[in-house]
Amino acid sequence: MASKRRGIFQRFLDMVENVGNKLPHPITLFAILALMVVGISWIVSLFNITVDHPGEEGTVVAVESLISFEGIQYMLTSMVDNFIGFAPLGVVLATMLGIGIAERTGLISACLRGFVLSVPKQLITAGLVFAGIMSSVASDAGYVVLPPLGAVIFAALGRHPLAGLAAAFAGVSAGFSANLFLSATDPMLGELTIQAASIISAEYAEGMTIAMNYYFIIVSVFLLTFVGAFVTERVVEPRLGEYKGDYREDLKGLESVEKRGVAWAAASFIVGLGLTALLVLPPGAPMQGTEGATYVDNIIQSPFMSSLVPIITLLFFVPGLIYGIVTKNIKSDKDVANQLSDTMASMGMFIVLAFTAGQFVAYFEWTNMGLVLGVAGAEFLDSINLTGIPLILAFIAVAGFINLFIGSASAKWAMMAPVFVPIMMQLGYSPELTQMAYRIADSTTNIISPLMTYFAIIITFAQKYDKKMGIGTMISVMFPYTIFFTIAWTIMLVVWMLLGLPLGPGSGIEFNM
Repeated sequence: MASKRRGIFQRFLDMVENVGNKLPHPITLFAILALMVVGISWIVSLFNITVDHPGEEGTVVAVESLISFEGIQYMLTSMVDNFIGFAPLGVVLATMLGIGIAERTGLISACLRGFVLSVPKQLITAGLVFAGIMSSVASDAGYVVLPPLGAVIFAALGRHPLAGLAAAFAGVSAGFSANLFLSATDPMLGELTIQAASIISAEYAEGMTIAMNYYFIIVSVFLLTFVGAFVTERVVEPRLGEYKGDYREDLKGLESVEKRGVAWAAASFIVGLGLTALLVLPPGAPMQGTEGATYVDNIIQSPFMSSLVPIITLLFFVPGLIYGIVTKNIKSDKDVANQLSDTMASMGMFIVLAFTAGQFVAYFEWTNMGLVLGVAGAEFLDSINLTGIPLILAFIAVAGFINLFIGSASAKWAMMAPVFVPIMMQLGYSPELTQMAYRIADSTTNIISPLMTYFAIIITFAQKYDKKMGIGTMISVMFPYTIFFTIAWTIMLVVWMLLGLPLGPGSGIEFNM
């Protein structure tokens, strides 16, 4: 029976892999979607379909055709602006300037190793999962650093190295949207959410910030750390059994120069936080807002909340720079320039993606298809009485399924946000709630998608300890994390909804027009 189950499961994985491999590259996919918007807008416009604008009483909205005098003129004259104006482009590139220096000088790697190695043995599993979750502040750096490090740690402790690799991979990838700090994910998704929310209410969108899920993701860190440690020690490690391989490795701590570098970097980070606090907290501080009913409201609507991207960039850049100087990884300004250039070079794929995705998003907005589809979709869901918690659960399931085939979180959200955010707003749910539901689905299914960018690298790491490791085996190891993370995280979101707690600063559960 067990053999039969493995056969069925393997055939399912083969189907997922085959279907996923037939999808075009995300860059090509967005180009195709943009062309589809052009064609569909022309076809729909022939039927003169209209809806009442939900945010402007008495205003009727129709789908505008891109195959028209105005549409052709718009496509040609706005192409560059659509690229430059693609919401995540500037914020992601700016953030990566800071993170890139911290990563390439070795600061991030040293901090992760130092943290994990300082945790008591009985807490090592939880510490490894926690470090993986927190590594999302460094974008994708955790994928490269922590899984092999987790395997080394477990091997050095006499435990199965693949269990350590799995625990770290689960934290890094399945817990990607949880953190104690804001990361590049927040502006990357947040800007798309704000843009999608403006389809229904520009006024509401103006009051949104990229920290819209901050409270929820803080609490999520502790939930996922507990769940990840539980799954590793009670499910994954017993299933793997005793490690009988030949690989053994002694774990080495930080060298003295690395410790000095981390200490100086930490000091500069604390100074940076202190200076930021002085710009925000004291009455009359320059980064506070000038309007608002309360002191807290002043901060929420302040220039500070609009300056999170450059602040995050500096809080990574300065410590990374200082660490590089102390450890001699940076000896001149040429080294800094080269490292920044290398960081931007690694973003080449994202920049090209931003061009095609920018056209799709702009076309979708100009044609009013998002607004019309949002109103029509809300009316349909309302007609079948799929609202409330069942609606959120259905959305999580759909987003998780899509993630099996399209790995990029920003690419999927660029396609989904203009459709689902307006639909949810029409049904009375805030864009912030929709984004958080998406982040749960996107994160928890990363580790079972063969098409996820770093999945092949993780298998390569694993083959160091098990030469026969393949896609099916790797997914079978990671699947328990997906199940437990999805259930626990979704329950937390449902409880959050029932209690009506804010998801972040000024970010509620409900949307009222």
